[in-house]
Amino acid sequence: MLGRGAAAGGALALGPLLAGEAFAATSGAPSAANPGQGPAEDVYGRIGVRPLINARGTYTVLSGSLILPEVRDAIDAAARQYVQLDELADAVGRRIGELTKTEFGLVSAGCSAGLTHAAAACTAGGNPDLHVNIPDLTGFQKTEAIIPRHSRNVYEAAITAVGLKVVQVETKEELEAAIGPQTALVYIMAGPRVDDSELDTETIASVTKPAGVPLLVDAAAEILTIPNVHIERGADLVGYSGGKCMRGPQSAGLILGREDLVRAAWVHSAPHHGYARGFKVGKEEAMGMLAAVEMWVQRDHDAEYAEWTGWLKQISRRVSSVSGVTTEITQPEGLSNRTPSLRILWSAKRMEVTGSTIVNAMWNGEPRIALNAAGGSDPDQTGVSITPYMMEPEDWRTIADELVRMLRDPPPAPESPKPPTVDVAGTWSVEITYAAGTSSAHKLELAQDGAKVTGTHAGEFVSRPASGSVSDKQVTVRSNYGEEHGDSLSYTFTGTVDGDKISGELDMGEYLKGSWTATRS
Repeated sequence: MLGRGAAAGGALALGPLLAGEAFAATSGAPSAANPGQGPAEDVYGRIGVRPLINARGTYTVLSGSLILPEVRDAIDAAARQYVQLDELADAVGRRIGELTKTEFGLVSAGCSAGLTHAAAACTAGGNPDLHVNIPDLTGFQKTEAIIPRHSRNVYEAAITAVGLKVVQVETKEELEAAIGPQTALVYIMAGPRVDDSELDTETIASVTKPAGVPLLVDAAAEILTIPNVHIERGADLVGYSGGKCMRGPQSAGLILGREDLVRAAWVHSAPHHGYARGFKVGKEEAMGMLAAVEMWVQRDHDAEYAEWTGWLKQISRRVSSVSGVTTEITQPEGLSNRTPSLRILWSAKRMEVTGSTIVNAMWNGEPRIALNAAGGSDPDQTGVSITPYMMEPEDWRTIADELVRMLRDPPPAPESPKPPTVDVAGTWSVEITYAAGTSSAHKLELAQDGAKVTGTHAGEFVSRPASGSVSDKQVTVRSNYGEEHGDSLSYTFTGTVDGDKISGELDMGEYLKGSWTATRS
């Protein structure tokens, strides 16, 4: 979900700025999982995991969405009988095709797995002799996937998982030149970066269709459009997440499109053997995802948007009672993460608190609430934003109460930086202990100007710019390996300097926290 593009790496990080599953026991309100009943049993709390109110949206790492009651019922019913999975895949695929007005559908173990099966279908065409050799493409005719630069992202690993080499293009001419007998498919990430570019979907399709090269669109975070907007623009295959706006099983996704390719994608998926055996979809997920699609075509989406907007208006009225606070509700544009949002702003200097401080305090508070930090055009403006997409009916009241309380009695601000008392300039050999694993291959080349630190961070394979600051004897250095490389890694080194030694904590966002030590050459 959310943050596809420049912010995706940070959006996936675990930490106080992330949301998780809204759980009725948090607020004591009835939930979609228990309509008309009291709080659900706190199954997470009994094992020491804190549930929370989700005012950020559908982040996979924090359990996506709450499945619909109809989906839960379908899963429960499916679990009570045996079926033959190939027969089930055929029947579900035909039914999903009918519902979505596409040729055929496949339920996959999440959208990413679906993209991998689709890439395998484009590479091996459902040929079992080829299938069992994936990802070793030695002797294969099709060995390359073309990805326009605007669509390079952290999720393209689903494409390269089958062994395909990525060929990057930027223009129509480069696309035409790159296509050949070795091209398995062209992959694009749906969104404004594609729609507003020279290489939009229609332009790409005008090249791929005559060449007989399939076009695969990753629409994981989008709403499901019927008729499908991407297929109408020329795509052959489209992938969706099942556990986001459709509120199906969290471990399910959809591939829709050309029947020959979708059926081939099934051949390349579990329960069949080879690389994809690990991407198993049970009868429960298959029927649960079908129920989610059936509900999608029945749900009153306009009423849902009106309800979400109503919650935001209630919060806006409550927080506007605090002097100096302004609010703005914005309605969505585009298809991804389609939800209204509320931005609440104030003067950081006047209120003596920033949005980030309140976000962190609410994440660590009781009840646990997850929001986004926000800012305005004025550097002094700070605040928070609220996404009602995955909120439960009474969550707005709890959020409003906590915001008003914190704005009137702000939590303590982080300690202000102090003048540096150490110099970190030089070359540092870094030893890292990750959450799981170690490395001694990293180096930091740093320069210091007052409290400001600049330089480079070299890892196992690449170097990237680094920057940070020094406060007293504490140094913070950050580096980022961006999505334009097809993946995203962020490092935040925080440590205490002791002569030619530094030691402290490493925060890697989605790859959790570790520790590090460094020695200056």
